[in-house]
Amino acid sequence: MYIKGVGMTKFGIQQDLSSHMVYEASMEALEDAGISMNEIDAIVVSSIEIMSNGERQKHSASFMSSLFQIKVPILSVPAGCAGGGTALWTANRLYKTSSYRNILVIGFEKAVANTSKSVTDEILMGGERIYEQAEGLIFPAQNALVAQQYMLKYGATTDDFALVAYKNHQNAYLNPKARFYKRQVTLKQIKKSPIVASPLRLFDCSISCNGAAALILSKDEAGIEVVGSAEENDCLSPFERDDMTSFWVTKKAAEIAYKESGVKPSEIEIAELHDAFTPLELISYEDLGFCNSGEGANLMRDGFTELNGKLPVNTSGGLKAKGHPISPTGIAQIYEIAKQMKGECGKRQVKNPKYGIALNIGGAGAGATVHILKNLS
Repeated sequence: MYIKGVGMTKFGIQQDLSSHMVYEASMEALEDAGISMNEIDAIVVSSIEIMSNGERQKHSASFMSSLFQIKVPILSVPAGCAGGGTALWTANRLYKTSSYRNILVIGFEKAVANTSKSVTDEILMGGERIYEQAEGLIFPAQNALVAQQYMLKYGATTDDFALVAYKNHQNAYLNPKARFYKRQVTLKQIKKSPIVASPLRLFDCSISCNGAAALILSKDEAGIEVVGSAEENDCLSPFERDDMTSFWVTKKAAEIAYKESGVKPSEIEIAELHDAFTPLELISYEDLGFCNSGEGANLMRDGFTELNGKLPVNTSGGLKAKGHPISPTGIAQIYEIAKQMKGECGKRQVKNPKYGIALNIGGAGAGATVHILKNLS
């Protein structure tokens, strides 16, 4: 399948209604693809429907039908932080059992404005509220446990985590659609920021925001092909697994995507990874096969994943600095890779990447999607 067009709003604290953001991202994707809404055969949409989206709408499918005045099959695929990637994976699978030519894939969320404290406490900050949140295991605490185990096992330091945040903020500074666009953050600020859950500091944590992203998946040949697509799930909590320092879902999804695409980790030239917390980027380097277990920090220290490095990672700014509005995140990762492959990223442009990979994770390693894109130009 081919990525025919992509669209995305700015990620931030804008007060736009959800429908406005969805419309903006979708129209950009349609314009980029050079087609009209009448040529869309199906829609796959992801949003956390339990949350208020500013318009008190919980039925995303009919919401899309009314918004676009279109009568086609519409699937709603809420999957937490992995919603965007799961929506794309679902759209890929639809092609195998249908005659659909163009599928519109959308992720949207109004996660900041009009969000009550109860929603923040019970939904945004933890995946399971009976035996996790009751013990204080909201997402920052869960990932702090992962970080602690990773540091103990491999000798990584908080300075390594700070380098991840610094790199991604530098990239976001150059991205007009990022939450931290043209907002300079120093390494000293990152290292001196308040502790949220030891060893994680404020700048080790991704930032919530509002936004929407969309793409057109098509059977019509275009310049970017989806050559690998995989989705996997695991136990909800990290402490249910044998090893907290590696995510089985990432490794398994990557294995499937690499096999399907015929691409090796060494051939990847650009990556958008799920840095919801900075240690996860280092772990993802390892789980995706870019280095051996415990060597992720070395890649960061050596500049391997910087904008001018051998494998630029999170050129968009990542979840850390571009922003993480939950469901749109996975599609926004594809947006960045597609724009890079089209040579449309300005000062953060990577030189003609042939293969790119997007890793979208749900929860603390509870689910993951991996997509591999090939630049045909």
